[in-house]
Amino acid sequence: METYSRLPVKLVRGKGCLVWDDTGKEYLDMVSGIAVCNLGHAHDKVVTALCEQAQHLFHCSNLYRIPQQEKLAAMLAEHSFDSRVFFCNSGAEANEAAIKLARKYCNSTGSRGARIVTFEGSFHGRTLATVAATGQGKFKKGFDPIPEGFISVPYGKIDALDAAIDDQVGAVMLEPIQGEGGINIPPAGYLQQVRKLCDEKGLLMIMDEVQTGLARTGKLFGYMHDEIEPDIMTLAKALGNGFPVGALVAKPHVAAAFTPGAHASTFGGNPLAMASGIATLEVMLEENIAQMSRERGAYLMDLLNELKGSHPSITDVRGRGLMIGVDFDSDIAALNTAGLEKGILLNVIQGHILRVAPPLVISKAQIDIAIEKLHAILVEKGL
Repeated sequence: METYSRLPVKLVRGKGCLVWDDTGKEYLDMVSGIAVCNLGHAHDKVVTALCEQAQHLFHCSNLYRIPQQEKLAAMLAEHSFDSRVFFCNSGAEANEAAIKLARKYCNSTGSRGARIVTFEGSFHGRTLATVAATGQGKFKKGFDPIPEGFISVPYGKIDALDAAIDDQVGAVMLEPIQGEGGINIPPAGYLQQVRKLCDEKGLLMIMDEVQTGLARTGKLFGYMHDEIEPDIMTLAKALGNGFPVGALVAKPHVAAAFTPGAHASTFGGNPLAMASGIATLEVMLEENIAQMSRERGAYLMDLLNELKGSHPSITDVRGRGLMIGVDFDSDIAALNTAGLEKGILLNVIQGHILRVAPPLVISKAQIDIAIEKLHAILVEKGL
């Protein structure tokens, strides 16, 4: 079905930060599958783990204990916060599960209503509930009736959030940095203010880390920059370094609202996905990929700011780690196709923002090449 406006290229192979099409042409990947292949394409350890598991067991159903699932859950809890984990297959599924868990918890305790405050510019997925939670009208268009139970307020405005909370609200759901919304970074201290407000009002704080999680922002999880803990966290994208896997992570007293039969997934937490997730997380921890993301991100940001000085059409460069947005004063959708001609994969969002999200293992030499190619494209386009 034509649900994507696909670019005219067929990618057939990848290694590290490079991919090749069916003609053998090489491209420098500055998209990484939309912040998915954080360790680069076909990482040796992840490939080995997946192949070894494939020789033993693909699927056995959550009717039975799955050792790999228990191991990955323990690893996530150890390196985030005291929690229980539900595994699914995608970010949308993880956020859908978070919404269900929050409602189940609020309805079970009876202390508050189960409405959820989300934020303008947010993106939480493509299911009906996650579309309803998403604070961008374009994703809702044509899908009425949209499920109820969500209130959207401006991102980064603590007073607006406070004013929206009444006794019918039981949770707040937000991204540490809005990804699809344009790489929007909240004001300093904002997440701490949200945490404090949730504590004062008795609300659950749900952190959507589908895009920011797994070292993308320079910390293993985005919330860690603000030294707070969410009550619920969602993960996907980079958790399997390209193999489909999502996770709902929740503090034990919140997770207890999910009893047998309350939620399920046929394929969630299957041995193949878990093997990929374990290998991915092990590499991230052993090789301190978060620090690599911070260092490479700072280097790239410096070069992008230099580029800004040469191209007046660039109005802003913002980001954290290797999650970066380059804002232009005009429509730059043509950069996606122009990048293909120059051998670089680029991703434009919101029509005027270049989202820069390469694999976190990108080298400084590759960053230099990316800047050279981008500069050449901007010169040719008169930007």
